[in-house]
Amino acid sequence: MSFEFLKNRSNAIKVTILLLISIALISCETVSYYTQAARGQLAIVFGREDIQRLLADENLSPILRDKFNKVLQIREFSAQELLLPVDDNYLTYVDVEREHVVWNVFATPEFSTDPVNWCYPIAGCVSYRGYFSEPAATRYALQLEEDGFDVYTGGVDAYSTLGWFEDSLLSTVISREDYQLAGLIFHELAHQLTYVAGDTTFNESFASTVEREGLRRWLLSNGQAETIDVAALNQSRQQQFINLVIEYRDKFDALYEKEITETSKRSEKTLLQNQLRDEYQSLKQEWQGYAGYDGWFSMPLNNAQLSTVGSYNDLVPFFTDLLHQSNEDLAVFYAEVERIAGLSDVEREELLENWQ
Repeated sequence: MSFEFLKNRSNAIKVTILLLISIALISCETVSYYTQAARGQLAIVFGREDIQRLLADENLSPILRDKFNKVLQIREFSAQELLLPVDDNYLTYVDVEREHVVWNVFATPEFSTDPVNWCYPIAGCVSYRGYFSEPAATRYALQLEEDGFDVYTGGVDAYSTLGWFEDSLLSTVISREDYQLAGLIFHELAHQLTYVAGDTTFNESFASTVEREGLRRWLLSNGQAETIDVAALNQSRQQQFINLVIEYRDKFDALYEKEITETSKRSEKTLLQNQLRDEYQSLKQEWQGYAGYDGWFSMPLNNAQLSTVGSYNDLVPFFTDLLHQSNEDLAVFYAEVERIAGLSDVEREELLENWQ
């Protein structure tokens, strides 16, 4: 009996345990939802191919060979230089044979930008419900729309299993630039290092800080200092995009608080959506025509879509400052982050509010 078979069997048992816990603890969630989640994860587990074995195949395409070698280098750097919990993560490759690995469904009331939350074992409460099948996500989204919710469905190319399984390199991210792939791996490994169930802003801000610092060190070590400027430009554009959406989300919130008829609210809602699109066109001019967010702005811009652009990086300045206070020593930094993560919600919120 091969070691790989035993590992897959162990992972299958883990999926089964999670499925049973989920059904037992969350009676409002349907068995079918958790069944599809278990099947989706198992398909990834059993679809894995060992990267070293693939590299030994002389018929492997040059593009994949280059990416696989790069990922192995990124793994080594993550463990040795960034002190991240690499373990057996990203030693395998899975061709999921679809555009995205997961589709997340988001929902809000018609006149609110506050998202509906779903709660799960391990991950805690989050503002989306994920499906390994686009048709399944679409069906659930239609149910929510029939109940009067604003709904948005978005594809996800990678995710962390938070250490429950060895994460694989997926075909959905293989076409990314090397520095983007490195940033993604640093980010997802950071989630395995520290994760506070239900606190998305804390988790994403920490992972983003590790991603940015890790990417800076990775690029410098590979003599690609010029790419740091490229990454910084992309981060700046992303922040401008987030700021624009949050600014308009506040305007939508103000609209919904008005004591006017629902017909008037719908009319003004449409006007704000058009204004937001116009503001984006102005922003594109500042970006010399960069069109990275065109796809996002081609969507309805309803409340659910707006809710997906959270201020998830709000605490990046806090974590960056904490890293500086740690004299750039990642071991010291991680230990302090872990200490803060272990505080009660009230204690952690008080510490963050008193920062600076």
